[in-house]
Amino acid sequence: MRLPFFIARRYLFAKKSHNIINVISGISAAGIMIGTMALIIVLSVFNGFERVIVSLVNTFDPDIKISLVEGKTFHAGDIAADRIKRLNGVVRYTDVLEENALLRYNNRQYFATIKGVSPDYQDKSGLDSMLVEGSMSLESKGNPYAVIGRGVAYYLGVDTHDLKHQLEIYVPRRGTGAVTPDQAFNSASLFTSGIFAIQDDFDSKYVLLPIDFTRDLLEYNDEVTAVELGLAKEMDNEQIQQQIQQIVGPRFKVENRFQQQSTLYHLMKSEKLAVFFILGFILLIASFNVIGSLSMLIIEKKKDINILWSMGADSRLIRRIFLAEGLLVTTLGALLGLILGAAICWLQQRFGLVKLEASGGTFLIKAYPVAMEWFDFVMVFVTVFFIGLVAVIFPVRNITPATER
Repeated sequence: MRLPFFIARRYLFAKKSHNIINVISGISAAGIMIGTMALIIVLSVFNGFERVIVSLVNTFDPDIKISLVEGKTFHAGDIAADRIKRLNGVVRYTDVLEENALLRYNNRQYFATIKGVSPDYQDKSGLDSMLVEGSMSLESKGNPYAVIGRGVAYYLGVDTHDLKHQLEIYVPRRGTGAVTPDQAFNSASLFTSGIFAIQDDFDSKYVLLPIDFTRDLLEYNDEVTAVELGLAKEMDNEQIQQQIQQIVGPRFKVENRFQQQSTLYHLMKSEKLAVFFILGFILLIASFNVIGSLSMLIIEKKKDINILWSMGADSRLIRRIFLAEGLLVTTLGALLGLILGAAICWLQQRFGLVKLEASGGTFLIKAYPVAMEWFDFVMVFVTVFFIGLVAVIFPVRNITPATER
């Protein structure tokens, strides 16, 4: 391949007799470069948003969640809690009781999910870092408090500094056929201590309460709907998950964070893959310029082809020369695109040049997040190279020396 590559390199940088060929070759390389750069930038932005969303979701979702395969509630004693707490790496064990409820605040009503949690949740969940107002306090001086999502607070108009109005919670009373509101519902009221903001799916759904308060409201004794576990960062989560599954048995399912939000994770992967194929198709269209420039170069170098043929070169060698020429254009454009894309991504990471924040708007992040991954660079280069290879095969496959006229 040395001789074809040597001649192709000379053709690439040598001045052509027709300047338009140089222009078209430059446009071809520029098209490949811009397409490659766009792929890297868009994929890196997707990676950045994915990491932001995952980090926010992980603030609310536990490392491990234990729940029933069939059914809703179970007794806390049905799980060998002591054995699980003694496992190496388990740092938080939280009993959880969830139920849908009607909320009322200052004559406004809203349906949400109340989530009762045991005391260790308040100190070890990490949700306090997501508070936008108030404090992460579920109980103080024997009094229960609620911590609600920003969406719930918006619909109800809740103000944590308002000491006049309390959050009222209504849930259906168990085992009653009564039809009047007083007889059909249990109700309780309490003040709101804090408001958290994670993601709209959580912010508009959840109200956190002390689990004892929730059990009294729902008329339960020691029932729970799930057990949430927090694990040490350095531990092998998959191994611990398997150990917990062996302890709780087939009646329960033990889910990691990916399994708890499988729809969200698959959606993000699907969106990234769709964008990759769309931009890849645009690159395929841009590669038509390579076909045009290479075809014109073949026409211009017809005399050189005949000379090589008379010197003993066969059709395979001549085709390899122009194949190498097309691949050089594609590779040069791809490498420049990767370098420029990486440079732009680095500038965005370092200085946040493109802002997310609109006038008067509030966002958890101020600029578009960017996260570069080596796998994306490899996949983009392989894709561009393959597209370039397919593009250059068409003009070179029928190259034959001209007959004397």
